[in-house]
Amino acid sequence: MFTAVLGAAIGAGMSMQSAINSRLRVYVLSPFIASMISFIIGTIFLSIIVMVNGLPLTPPAGSFTAEPAWIWLGGVCGVIALTTNIFIFPKIGSVETAIMPIIGMIITGMAIDHFGWFNSYVQAFSLNRLFGVLLIFAGVFLAVVLQDIIKQRRNKLEPVNSSINKWPWRAAGFTGGALLSVQAAINGELGAAVNSPFTASFISFFVGAATLIIIVLVRDKTLVPVKYPVTQKAPLWVWLGGIFGGFYVLINIFLVGEIGTGPTVVLVLFGQIFGSLLVQQFGLFKSAKVTVVPVQLIGLMIMLAGVVMINLF
Repeated sequence: MFTAVLGAAIGAGMSMQSAINSRLRVYVLSPFIASMISFIIGTIFLSIIVMVNGLPLTPPAGSFTAEPAWIWLGGVCGVIALTTNIFIFPKIGSVETAIMPIIGMIITGMAIDHFGWFNSYVQAFSLNRLFGVLLIFAGVFLAVVLQDIIKQRRNKLEPVNSSINKWPWRAAGFTGGALLSVQAAINGELGAAVNSPFTASFISFFVGAATLIIIVLVRDKTLVPVKYPVTQKAPLWVWLGGIFGGFYVLINIFLVGEIGTGPTVVLVLFGQIFGSLLVQQFGLFKSAKVTVVPVQLIGLMIMLAGVVMINLF
């Protein structure tokens, strides 16, 4: 029960982070700079936690040769997944941008557990898990996808870029979601390798921040917009996205070690959609206020049933 609450809580926190970073993007005028700031703040936050607990910021020297090279790439996986969503949205639209990463996350998370990839302990994909996954997909459709479909038909919106081949972009969305599950598994193994989820979280965020700094310098060729939230007197909460992200990675590492990658992914996904609906309902962090409809609540309940099936059986 405690792990379930933790998983849902950090998923909801990720929704808060998304809303905060969307607002931060308004000030810095670049999604990459907004993400970079969030990662840097998260890295600083996690470094403080690590040092307060008297733990080292760096892994044991021997781990660089004793551990596989992929163990250090969790932060890179997170950055690629984040960047992918930015690029696929204008190509395939909001509905498929929401659903393709979710499909990738769940399928990959279950595969990691079933085959024991990334040194994960094996949890066979049983009939109960299959039924749970189907319930989650049904719940996601009702809570997330259906409303966008209705909105498009009501407003008679034209399909996004109907003249292009969308399958490569759909595949990119699926891959981005898959990388989030890979990130969770890698970070879980990193936590075991360095004997601390705190140090592992810091390393993952540090790698992600360094990757984003390189991307910003290559793509935007300037760091000047970083000061815009200060000069424009943005509310203090625009800087909090990285803290939500830090908690997400930290608790993710703990949960993967306790219950495996697949259950962690579905718990976080449930919390993320629940948090998104809360943000919309109350217009939190100056986001657009959208009233939650009963069918979305039904979708959440169906998702919850799926989460229970996967975690208990």
